[in-house]
Amino acid sequence: MATSMTFGTVHTWESSPLLSSSRTHEQCATQQRPGEQRITERRPASATGAAPESSSIPALVEQNNTVNINGAVFSTSTRRYILADADSFYASCERVFHPELAHKPVLVLSNNDGCVVTRTAEAKPYIPQGVPWFQIRETAFEHGAVARSSNYELYGSISARMMNVMHEFFEHQEVYSIDECFLETRLPLHDALLQTHRMRQAVWQGVGIPLSIGIAPTKTLAKIVNHWVKHGNGTAHIGTWDQFDADSQRRLLQSVPIDEVWGVGHRLTRKLSSMGIISAWDLSQQDPNAIRHRFSVLLQRTVLELRGIACIEDEVSATTGARKDQILCSRMFGHPITGRDTLCQAFSVYTQDACRRLRRQNGLATSVGIFAGISPYNPDEGGVPLPLTIRTLPTPSDDPLYIVKFITHELLPAIDPSTRFIRAGVLLSGLIPSSEYHPFEQFKAQRDDSHIGQLLDSINRRYGDHSIGIGYGGVRGTGRAKEEVGASWNMKRAMLSSRSTTRWDEMMVVKAN
Repeated sequence: MATSMTFGTVHTWESSPLLSSSRTHEQCATQQRPGEQRITERRPASATGAAPESSSIPALVEQNNTVNINGAVFSTSTRRYILADADSFYASCERVFHPELAHKPVLVLSNNDGCVVTRTAEAKPYIPQGVPWFQIRETAFEHGAVARSSNYELYGSISARMMNVMHEFFEHQEVYSIDECFLETRLPLHDALLQTHRMRQAVWQGVGIPLSIGIAPTKTLAKIVNHWVKHGNGTAHIGTWDQFDADSQRRLLQSVPIDEVWGVGHRLTRKLSSMGIISAWDLSQQDPNAIRHRFSVLLQRTVLELRGIACIEDEVSATTGARKDQILCSRMFGHPITGRDTLCQAFSVYTQDACRRLRRQNGLATSVGIFAGISPYNPDEGGVPLPLTIRTLPTPSDDPLYIVKFITHELLPAIDPSTRFIRAGVLLSGLIPSSEYHPFEQFKAQRDDSHIGQLLDSINRRYGDHSIGIGYGGVRGTGRAKEEVGASWNMKRAMLSSRSTTRWDEMMVVKAN
């Protein structure tokens, strides 16, 4: 079936049956399906790097499925990227174990039940994104909306399950964030669509999360197609760049504002807008070499990606938690805190969390930073915030005791006892792999040779988070907060739903009549 859409003819795959074929991934890639010749792949005119006739962009040198730009070689092969993005992920997770929320407007709030961070489609017409909860509480209740506190334990668990299911269908997976991932395939278009359809059905049936999917020859274009699908244009929640003809591709790129292009931030938006580049199409028509000279190689790659040339490499998978440059642990307090001792408690807890992630990736930190903020909405309270202060450690370290002592003795200045802090954070930066640090004996790293950090990790894994820690801030809470920090300033979650996948005492109970 074909449906006329805003940007041309769109083929719907909703009616395609789920295949029960046992062929392997490699067999699908090498065997031709009957009737496959009816599927034609329409590339944009710029997909090979050649500019439209009306443009003054110099042609790029291409051969053997590659394009050479100033000695850098990029692929123009038939490889496709699939961006699978969960719809209203946090709110969808809330519905998984509470089916009574289906078709009801569901809102998920930020830390301390502050602002609306996720809304289901039913809530979007009358609840703005990012609005403080206290401002729209009455309106939400009038429309029958259900609000939930952020249930990070549940979201992380469901995300892992969702990613594992998708990985079964496509071997190459890059988990980009908690609710989206890139998948790579070289299957013919027909096979790729059917495989993607099966994957989406499996995630929905096995995990309960709806997906919107965009397929394109580059990651940037996959992002654009996915955005188009999410706004209700995909009849089967799956869209492909190939389904558009050249004119429709141009109009689609023209409809994307420059600040919504993946990789273009607010700072670049102002500079590009001053040059008359206000849409993704405008950016795609620029000379890649000139963009690199004036801005950066990263923006040059974005230009090439918009023209169908894949050149953005995979990032470190979000599932591993590995970070190349820095690790930040920051939280809002459940209520404002005062005094140096209380602030030290928070820095102690955040340092332990950051060091746990650092040890997980077998890294060392060379620098440490701290900061603490005050409320911008209560200027009459006075007080001075603690700006981000970074100092280099005497020796690289992963030892939480060593870093906590360094923060309290070297970094934390005298604090005005009347200052009411609402959040704080610890930053570990200058990260290096421990296996690559080989100094002279007198300059060796301050490693956790006593294995206190590993001991804390093993106890917390066995008995629950925050069962043991450094200082008072590490003592666990009670009741539903028994695996959280026991301090009074811990994050407030008054509308927390059941953590059905991570807590034995909150598992769902099924009763049979």
